[in-house]
Amino acid sequence: MKGLGKRARTMEVAELYPPPGQWTEEEYFTLPDRNRIVELSEGRLVVPPHPTYSHQTALQNIFLALHAFVQEHRLGVVCFAPLPVRLWAGKIREPDVFFIAREHMDRIGERVCGVPDLVVEVTSPATRRTDRVEKFVEYARAGVREYWIVDPEARTVEIYGLEGGAYELVGKWGLGQRARSRLLEGFEIEVDRIFAS
Repeated sequence: MKGLGKRARTMEVAELYPPPGQWTEEEYFTLPDRNRIVELSEGRLVVPPHPTYSHQTALQNIFLALHAFVQEHRLGVVCFAPLPVRLWAGKIREPDVFFIAREHMDRIGERVCGVPDLVVEVTSPATRRTDRVEKFVEYARAGVREYWIVDPEARTVEIYGLEGGAYELVGKWGLGQRARSRLLEGFEIEVDRIFAS
């Protein structure tokens, strides 16, 4: 590749991989290690933009509170991205935060986990449509029992519960209020705490 321009080298590397729409799970898992979220959807790689400070602050605050609660009550495991989750064959997502109940510990794998019981997505302008439309449908279809959408811009938390294969709004909370999980009885968190830096 010596003497080739940057564009030519990029093309040579790209030719080593399948074209968009033709990626398989096997090829997805041969990607080099990266500390970056890369998802597999409809045979395509999905690489969301780098997270912002407010995104990571909300993610960290939710993870720490949820993790402490789950550990204290020995309810299961709480994980955070990047860690692949297989919703079904060929559909790999990397939720910001997810919880797998103790009775579903067999869903935890070293390289990929099975369907979580609870998922939290922290939205950004670039991921809003994916979180509110695509993942909203996908998580319900996969059987994720509770889905949180956390919006740092609006400073709100929405929690949806799975009912008859579709999500129903459990509640929407803003600053000065406490968001409450229906799945994890007794778990609640001040919205202000989520967005506190």
